[in-house]
Amino acid sequence: MTRVVLGVSGASGAALALAVARHLVTLGVALDVVVSSAAERTLCEECGKDAMAKLRDLADQLHAPSDIGARIASGSAPVAGMIVAPCSMRSLAAIANGLDDNLLTRAASVQLKERRPLILLAREAPLTLAHLRNMTAVTEMGAIVLPPVPAFYLRPDSVEAVVEQIAARAVDLLRIAPPVALGWTG
Repeated sequence: MTRVVLGVSGASGAALALAVARHLVTLGVALDVVVSSAAERTLCEECGKDAMAKLRDLADQLHAPSDIGARIASGSAPVAGMIVAPCSMRSLAAIANGLDDNLLTRAASVQLKERRPLILLAREAPLTLAHLRNMTAVTEMGAIVLPPVPAFYLRPDSVEAVVEQIAARAVDLLRIAPPVALGWTG
């Protein structure tokens, strides 16, 4: 069975985490989830008090961010890649600079060192020069920075449609199944 790591950091856009998890589960993917303490608060604030329980139900394994000895902290763990949704600028900076100070950033570093897909839904606006430099650094290391920008050409009719499209695009970038995101048809 294909296994993917989902990191959830504290940036706004918590609905992206739930949508990514749903897309992966629909594909039959086993899901290892790491949620930062800030992300727990953001999930509650933005998605409701039951959001963490919904995410827990979608996960095969929920890891504490302090569990630096979890199997996903090792390159020997057989995973197909990782998505961080949303990815805070703090998590982006830690990943860009090799600061493996918690399980989320360590698992991301493992993807880079093992040359596996790492998709970062970087969530901030406007961007500082530090943000841009960190995005450049992780891109040079092999990560894909996917800011959660709406595909306006699809004429989405709701925020939910935007979230689902972005989540599908992130999952498609793992290349573990045929693409499901809607595409430009010309």
